[in-house]
Amino acid sequence: METGTAGPVLIDDEWVEKHFDHLSPDLARELHPTLARTRSRCPVAHSDQHGGFWVVTRKEDVLRVAQDWKAFTSERGITVPSPPGPPMKILPVTVDPPLQREFRQLTNPYFRPTVVKEWEEPTRAVVNRLIDGFTEDGSCEFMEAFARPFPGLTFFDLALHAPAEDLDEVNGYAIMASQMHRPEARECLLKLAGWIGRFVEERRRQGPRGDVVDAVMAAQIEGRPITPEEVVGTIQLLVLGGLETTAGVLGMAMLRLCEHPEILTALRERPELIPNAVEEFLRLDGSFVCIARTARNDTEVGGQLIRQGEKVLMYWVSANRDEAEFDNPDVFDLERARNAHVAFGAGPHRCAGSNLARMNLRVALVEIVRRLHDIQLRPGADIGFMSTFNRAPVSVPLVFTPGKRVSAPTSS
Repeated sequence: METGTAGPVLIDDEWVEKHFDHLSPDLARELHPTLARTRSRCPVAHSDQHGGFWVVTRKEDVLRVAQDWKAFTSERGITVPSPPGPPMKILPVTVDPPLQREFRQLTNPYFRPTVVKEWEEPTRAVVNRLIDGFTEDGSCEFMEAFARPFPGLTFFDLALHAPAEDLDEVNGYAIMASQMHRPEARECLLKLAGWIGRFVEERRRQGPRGDVVDAVMAAQIEGRPITPEEVVGTIQLLVLGGLETTAGVLGMAMLRLCEHPEILTALRERPELIPNAVEEFLRLDGSFVCIARTARNDTEVGGQLIRQGEKVLMYWVSANRDEAEFDNPDVFDLERARNAHVAFGAGPHRCAGSNLARMNLRVALVEIVRRLHDIQLRPGADIGFMSTFNRAPVSVPLVFTPGKRVSAPTSS
């Protein structure tokens, strides 16, 4: 796990200033030290890789790009390079206002704090059922046993009312689709779209349930009925946003807890600090790494002229460690007074599921603190990362003091 202090061995200043490659395995291993160097030397840098693009790393500049949709559009792709084949509509992230607002208004009411609060106890039951599955063993592979199944089980049951037996299939698509630069990602997005199409048809046969799926299926967009493709695209974003991103934060958080057991000790002594811990995990270990926009016209950002049609890659995870915005930005501070991070993005495309993600992380952390003791990485574990547009550990093998089950397995 990177510490944010030691610089990368294979990435030099010329690479940072001219040849920045977000798809490089070296960057995946040394993400935060490299981004710190980029912020310091060239916060708005032009890379000659992948046909050329700009890299934006300071929070002030990231917000400038994210919030000004008139200058920087999402409609010409959100990745660098653009995936092969015809563009795929993942709504509303690949459209701009005012159309984007219509799609957001469909889903926002179903993820308000008052709605999410009602899901808290069912979520706690899922968390404890999953912990019951490995606590007596004294070891587990955390990503497989907890981090990846947990958000999907709650999201499928409480938000989508989708069949739990389909979760493994959908999780597999979501994991690969999050690595949007890989050729397999498009195939997985198509398979996910196929699953959603079948799921929607089954939901139509079942009749209304008053949930977000019903709202999307019955929507009016621009004064006309929503198209089948738009239904699939809208639900696809809900699925992608509700599964792998939360799993990535959980995996990164567990690595930090293993490296810094004093955090667990502090949270056991002062559980009222758990919401603060969630915000620090989101700031330091957020899984939403970066996203692209395209300049509509010649525009200046951070003193650099970005020409019409040029791609801009803005780094959320760099903005969250910007020395100009956060005191001691690489330090996990349970009593940080101001934590205006952008782990959920910013501007019109800010994540609609932030309330749900925060609740999931808080409930999971409460139960992990309560039930798992002496947590360590398995000796000799070599931690690798999936780290392009989303970041997550490939695996987190744990050992801990065996505990007791607290509940019998039940259906979620």
